[in-house]
Amino acid sequence: MTEGTLLLTGREVAALLTIEECMTAVELAFKMYAEGKTSPPGILGVHSRDGGFHIKAGLLDLDRSYFAAKCNANFPENGKKFGLPTIQGIVVLCDAENGYPLAVMDSIELTIQRTGAATGVAAKYLARPDSKTATIIGCGNQGRISLRALTQVLPIERAWAYDQDHSRAQNLAIELSEELRIQIEPVEDFHTAVSQSDVCVTCTPSKHPFLVNDFIAPGTFIAAVGSDNPEKHELETAMLSRNKVIVDVLEQCATIGELHHALDQEVMKKDQVHAELGEVVAAIKPGRTSSDEVIVFDSTGMALQDVVTSALVYEKAKQQGAGTTIVLSA
Repeated sequence: MTEGTLLLTGREVAALLTIEECMTAVELAFKMYAEGKTSPPGILGVHSRDGGFHIKAGLLDLDRSYFAAKCNANFPENGKKFGLPTIQGIVVLCDAENGYPLAVMDSIELTIQRTGAATGVAAKYLARPDSKTATIIGCGNQGRISLRALTQVLPIERAWAYDQDHSRAQNLAIELSEELRIQIEPVEDFHTAVSQSDVCVTCTPSKHPFLVNDFIAPGTFIAAVGSDNPEKHELETAMLSRNKVIVDVLEQCATIGELHHALDQEVMKKDQVHAELGEVVAAIKPGRTSSDEVIVFDSTGMALQDVVTSALVYEKAKQQGAGTTIVLSA
């Protein structure tokens, strides 16, 4: 007898998931991947005129064996043109032993949180432990969750917020300064803010590099989150070639991340990448080795983040009786 398929809306997913739990789960996924305890995650991208689609899939053996496939649409102009979110999609979670579809859930909140969780995990291992200042470039949902994640692992006291739409930076500052109890200043020029920051997170849909190495202070940790297709580009390539680079998935970053621009321009080679994040988490390779080195984290989003996060949401939903159960094969 089947257990049915659980349908979970975005609101239900948001209610079941916290950034603290998500960071713990994502850290485990990176560690398992580095230790060879997972199958290689997969990705497929398809471009359309004003955006694109990608499918990320992976399998993890947790308390139960799970497979998840996430189909996301990414259309940066959606807000202005249609009043819709930039990112929309669904996650299908299956029992990896028999293929049964356990859950279908909205992917927006899950994607936001698991991406922010990766930034937080990377900061935990790669930023200076005494980091007190941060700049967020790109003040949408990802900018917000990134700052929340940073405050979970670092003693952040002050932050600057920048967005091409200054009102978004102002709104982030108003909302999160009270929530996080830190000083947040919206700025119209991010260069000065970045030069004073211990941590910088870029989470924009930019197709033209805007963050340059000359404005980065020694010891800064940079999380480049925006690039998830070959056209997106936030960091000048010199920032990668001159500093220590950590990636989430090497081959994926070489295809769709900031790394691929550096490779295309032949300013560095793949073997110059210091490590994948999981290798640092699993203590296979060292992370930060000095207080003055600049470290760049190229974050393209690993499918195993989706597997472990959707499994967490599913298990909590079953415990709490959340969602709506249907039998798809009926």
